[in-house]
Amino acid sequence: MIAVPPLTTPDDKPAGNGTTTLGIAWQASQLIAGDLRSTAEVLALPPDRKDYYSYPEVTAPSFPRWRSLGAKALLTGFIQARPDGRIAVGCYVYDVDKGRELGRIGFVAEPEQWRRAAHKCSGLAYQTLVGAPGVFDTRIAYVAKSGKGDSEVARIAVMDSDGYNHDYVTPGGTMVLTPSLSPTGDRVAFVSFMGGKPQVRVAELPSGEQRPILPNAAGMSFAPRFSPDGQWIVFSMQVGLNTDVYVAPASGGPARRLTLSPGADIDASFSPDGRRILFESDRSGSQQLYVMDADGARQRRVSFGAGAHAAPEWSPDGEKLAFTLRGGGVLRVGVMDADGRDERILTSGPRDESPSWGASSRELLFQRTDAAQRTYIYRLPIGGGTPRKIQTPQEAVDPDWSGARD
Repeated sequence: MIAVPPLTTPDDKPAGNGTTTLGIAWQASQLIAGDLRSTAEVLALPPDRKDYYSYPEVTAPSFPRWRSLGAKALLTGFIQARPDGRIAVGCYVYDVDKGRELGRIGFVAEPEQWRRAAHKCSGLAYQTLVGAPGVFDTRIAYVAKSGKGDSEVARIAVMDSDGYNHDYVTPGGTMVLTPSLSPTGDRVAFVSFMGGKPQVRVAELPSGEQRPILPNAAGMSFAPRFSPDGQWIVFSMQVGLNTDVYVAPASGGPARRLTLSPGADIDASFSPDGRRILFESDRSGSQQLYVMDADGARQRRVSFGAGAHAAPEWSPDGEKLAFTLRGGGVLRVGVMDADGRDERILTSGPRDESPSWGASSRELLFQRTDAAQRTYIYRLPIGGGTPRKIQTPQEAVDPDWSGARD
């Protein structure tokens, strides 16, 4: 259990938009505790105004005080106004039993960026206590859908992981599919039917300025995903009757074909070290998962369970693969070890699909279609638990979760 008392400030000064550093500190403390309580691994004591501490106690806390509350860890921090109008933010995590510092983070930000600052403090606590990156300072992309039939409108939407800073990247006049965020969430690749033919495009965020990755492609391109360093995009392209996996520079340039097998090779995903690529193929007669080196060499099958395995994605820690299992008229989300062992189905369906990993490798997003044929995004810890619906303004499909932002 970690105690998250209110952050402090050396001087309560104006910080823009009618607030003060003390006001930001209180809001940030509440957000940090809420972030940590949203996980399955960390229990956080919520901030209480009676637990305010002095500025010197940020780096020299009174550990007996927190031991008496049963806390094993403690997060302290400060918000300080700067002469240039920005704020300085610092956060510290301590082992209460041993009375020693475990980690710290500090940076300068605009006052309106206080939420990101708080998310970074949450990430410090999560990383320190759990040993994995947090998902708090990440972004989610999805396709927002409204209307039905001929009046349906689909737009690429992007928001922070907690639902704030929601924005639309595309205007809605053209069908769009399968957005994929760059690792730090500054670009989004997606499929657009602009011009009548599916093609992979890349949009810069937040401007929304976009361009095709292959301006003169001979075939239909789709299912894009960024490499871990953001320099490459792997995707599928149909030329004639065959669909194969290709890779091209994210900034634009010639594409290189990686698969040659007859049939459909689609939904490729890089390993976190960028040295291998996971994809689905029907070359064996049903959709199954395959892995190859990043240059297309050593292609081998890794899924052997019953049913069709589709829409795979490699976990950020490299240990697991997420996928959609199709069989018996239902769709479910599952995971397996990266070598194909220990396959587990995590959801109950009947139409759960399109999993996307969180930066922690401990949670997934996926889309669920209900009995009324409405589709929304859900968040699920892979260790077990009830899926939690992500609130979006419209129906939501094709979710994608970025890594931790810079």
